[in-house]
Amino acid sequence: MSTSFDRFGNFGRIALVSVAAASLAGCGINSVPTAEEAAKAKWADVQAAFQERANLIPNLAAVAKGAAAQEKGILVGVVEARAKATSITLSADDLTDPAKMKAFQDAQNQLSGTLGGFGRLLANTEAYPTVKSIDNYQMLQSQLEGSENRVRIAIRDYNEAVRNYNTTIRTFPDAIGAKVIYGAQPMVPYQATTPGAEAAPSLEGKL
Repeated sequence: MSTSFDRFGNFGRIALVSVAAASLAGCGINSVPTAEEAAKAKWADVQAAFQERANLIPNLAAVAKGAAAQEKGILVGVVEARAKATSITLSADDLTDPAKMKAFQDAQNQLSGTLGGFGRLLANTEAYPTVKSIDNYQMLQSQLEGSENRVRIAIRDYNEAVRNYNTTIRTFPDAIGAKVIYGAQPMVPYQATTPGAEAAPSLEGKL
């Protein structure tokens, strides 16, 4: 009799543990950190894409600096904007801080603007046939175009991961674990300051 009771008790405990585990899983125990880590991983991709673009700028300066005096002011602006953009970092732990995201975003947008202005100057002026005929410059043009596209894709993927995370921590029952267990805060998407700013400008036909 006691053996049957013990078996029933064991079964009951197992069932209770299973129900408790399922309940906890439904309260964001797994889904909240999973969504958070996915967004952080996508942010790392954004940083890598911006760093790749920054790494190409010294090569652009080396190729174009001897072309003519007219573009030197813009070239200096590109180099200075690169220095500022690379000096501002945003770690995965800062993704819930709107002020830090804005500072990072503003620096990258400034670099995008100066880089685009430099490209338009060379594209719209007939004074630089020598530069445009340099093989290294043509290769660099292609690399910059590819880099800008990777920036755009990385930002898009990050914003989608942030949207998923922010939805998870606000949606029942995951919101319970997000608030009680993790104290989760919404992450900040890479927002456009002007229409289309979240998409890095294409350099096709500009350099």
